[in-house]
Amino acid sequence: MRTRLPTDAIGPQDQSPFGAQRRTLLRWLALGSGASGLLGLAEPAWADVRQRATKTGSARLAAVWQDKTGEVVQDWAGVLQVDAGANGYTWRIGKSLKLPTRGHGVQRLADGQLVFSARRPGDWLVRWNPSKAEAHWAWMEEDRCFNGHVVVGSQSTAQKVSSTAAVLLTTETDLENSQGCIGLRHAITLKKLAEWPTHGMDPHELLVLPSAMGNLPAGTLIVANGGIPTQSETGRSKKWIDRMDPSLVALHPEDGRLLGQWRLPDPRLSTRHLAWDAQRQLLGIALQAEHDDDQRTRAPIFAIWDGTALSLAQGQPSLAGYGGSVECAPGADGGFVVSCPKSDCTAWFSADGRFLRTVAQTDVCPLALDGSLLWSGGGHEVGRHVPTDKVWHAADASGAVQALQFDNHWRLY
Repeated sequence: MRTRLPTDAIGPQDQSPFGAQRRTLLRWLALGSGASGLLGLAEPAWADVRQRATKTGSARLAAVWQDKTGEVVQDWAGVLQVDAGANGYTWRIGKSLKLPTRGHGVQRLADGQLVFSARRPGDWLVRWNPSKAEAHWAWMEEDRCFNGHVVVGSQSTAQKVSSTAAVLLTTETDLENSQGCIGLRHAITLKKLAEWPTHGMDPHELLVLPSAMGNLPAGTLIVANGGIPTQSETGRSKKWIDRMDPSLVALHPEDGRLLGQWRLPDPRLSTRHLAWDAQRQLLGIALQAEHDDDQRTRAPIFAIWDGTALSLAQGQPSLAGYGGSVECAPGADGGFVVSCPKSDCTAWFSADGRFLRTVAQTDVCPLALDGSLLWSGGGHEVGRHVPTDKVWHAADASGAVQALQFDNHWRLY
């Protein structure tokens, strides 16, 4: 049975939610398994916070990580500062926030605040102001769990459910029937305002289309349904893999009705993470294979959606069947980069879906496009990629960070 604390055990604005008993319980679960004028809309992944050229040589990355220096692993969210110097790049931890369990996805808001979501099956969401060290927490109700990702809905979505504030969209699972849903939440209070079905199980990453695409209106919500059945009492354990039904869905921005649904021929390829190329109107999808045998190690890790068809990239090598995250590639030619932590490399693909090369980097997972650069994280190492090089360039860490382990995602801040 999946044990949960009462929802009123800790208030959503409690600044110190990490009592020893709750921390122990949450870790056990994880291992066993304002108006719009004030807050405004966020810059989504396709906005120019990610497309800007790096003029100063420095960058900031909103990230999550684990600190393994002590006897008990501690989870953190925070902002990394990367600086260019005479002898190359260095990085350090700037602001940080202690987390009760592992974090996963992050969304930047227009006023500089950050929203982090717990890794699935998660029970917390936090809006954090790094400059003021203020955190506002929300805890999931008993019969739902967070699935690790959050974005800001379009203005049409916000107007439909709330006339005074931006709306956050979170991927969630109904623990009673394993069906996926989108939580529509007030961006200031984090209170759930409405809920839309995702027409599939195990929804993971989601994004909002910045402009109309064929018959899909601007603001359309694109969701990757991972398709893996689970039970509430088993946490992250996967059940009934033979019943997998992954899909990519498009939901209307005003009422969440289904506008389209696409599937790959192989139902054991879970659709997980998304990257949007606004210039070419292409979506890159990182896949994670769930086959029972050696077929998993040879399974493809990347697919492309052009608004009409969902298709696998061509010429993919064997990369353990696991794409950790995906990002648009730097450079004028476009394309996509998929991190492959189980194969210790990044895999690069052209805009038309052809495999190009791999670049070795140990335990690499989080990726962030920064104009003409790509930042990648592997273990405790920060890597810098430029389009003309076939290798990555390490930034030296400032301070003792040898036991730090970056988690799946980070975002340019």
